This record gives sequence, C-alpha cells and structure tokens, in this order.
Amino acid sequence: MNRIGETFLSAGRPLFIAFTVAGDPDFDRSVAAARALIEGGADIIELGVPFSDPVADGPTIQRADCRALGAGMTPEMVFTLVRRIRLFSTVPVVLLTYYNIVHHYGIPRFYRDAGGAGVDGILIADMPVEESGPVMKVAKETGIDQIFMVCETTSPERFERILKNAQGFLYLVSHMGVTGVLTALPPGATALVRSVREKTTMPLAVGFGIATPDHAAGIARAGADAAIAGSAIVAIIEENMDDQECMVDALKKYASSMRNAMNRPGEAGMG
Repeated sequence: MNRIGETFLSAGRPLFIAFTVAGDPDFDRSVAAARALIEGGADIIELGVPFSDPVADGPTIQRADCRALGAGMTPEMVFTLVRRIRLFSTVPVVLLTYYNIVHHYGIPRFYRDAGGAGVDGILIADMPVEESGPVMKVAKETGIDQIFMVCETTSPERFERILKNAQGFLYLVSHMGVTGVLTALPPGATALVRSVREKTTMPLAVGFGIATPDHAAGIARAGADAAIAGSAIVAIIEENMDDQECMVDALKKYASSMRNAMNRPGEAGMG
C-alpha cells in the first residue's frame, strides 16, 4: 500500500483531491499553487501533465495546458515539479496524463522517472483498460497505483476488468462530456456512486463538474470517498495570474472550504 491507500485508510472521512495543471501559468507559480492547496487542506494533489490535445478537458483546463506548454513545461519538468513539492509535503501526488505522452516518453522510463520523483498514482485519461497491459506491468513494478475512470455508460464487462486492474481509487466521471464548472451537482452523480459502491469497497473519487462545497458534500453523502475539483481551481489561478499573493490566498480559502465540506457532508445542501 502506498501513500494513496494509506491516506484513504487513515483519514476517517471523505477526502478532497485538488487538480491543477503542472506548470500553469509557469513553474514557480505552479509550485506556489500546489503548496497553497496543500496548506488549505487538500488531501491529494492531482497534476495534469500539459498536453496539446486534452480531449477529456473543457476550455478552462485547455487554456491552462496552453499556458503551461507556452511556459516550456515538459514531462521532465513535471517530474522536477513533483520533486519540488516533495521538499515540503508528503501528500500523495497523482498525475493525469494522456497515452501519447507516456508512449512517446517510453512507458518504463515514464513510470520509473515518475516514481523516482515521488508520484504515487497515474491516470491515463484516454487509455482503455483493454489496452493497459504494458502499462499495468510497469506500474506494478514501480509501485505506482494505476487509476482508471468509470462512468455511467461503462459496461458490466468493462467494469469488472477495470476492478481487476485498478489501484488506489476509482475515478468516477460525474457526467458525460468534458471537465468544467457546473452550477449544480449532475443528477446522475449520486446514482453512479451508489451503483458502483454496491460492487466494490475500493475508494471512489468523483470528478468532472465538482466545484462547490455543496457538490462535495452531496457526493460524500452518496457514499463517495473523495471529491475531485479541477476547473474551479484552474479558474482561480487564471483570474489571479498577475497577483501571486491573491492567488495563493484564494486557493487556500477554496481548498479549506472543500475540505470542510468533506469533514461535515451532512451539513451542506445539494448544489
């Protein structure tokens, strides 16, 4: 069991997972953002590896990818950024990436370098479980949790195959489409959590559209083990790029509000 499993096991409450794009808007401010989220209470940091064609992401995260790439971020620099985070925190770090990046870098090398930097889990957003064999082999060798996505259209057969391979937690996609801030919790999100919970005891983390404390509390009440927020965090960074102090303060406050919602899920209303 690595840091992800230990964190879920020891928390005694649902977790808050904070997503940001590595290197957005540049290396130093990205490190500052990660530190602010951790100090605000994020239990796990999820870093997006900047990519030119992030098909699972909406416009907010797409713009962040463009800013990070424009600032010169590469996979090697992402690993350097993780090592920088490791200087001040042992919070689990998960990478969200796309298969093209891993394949081009070299699967064994990518996982070895990620593990050496301090990465605990990797989610390859566009990798079907049916084609995950080479990745799973290296993930197990390096002790990195391979995380998979599950959505409402995942077939029973594919779900069973995912369960046999997934490690760390299952990433439940709250609604069909791409990432982005929603005004209300997607109506199918709680049903998806309850349906998957009947089939496994593996930690369940819900993402896509989760943006407010009410959203987080709602999915916690449904039985989820974690809420993942991304676009709302990236929007804070985007809105405060010219004032790092304001950015850090806003990120700390946001992370604290999300963490508190997971501490007391019964006290917030549905979003």
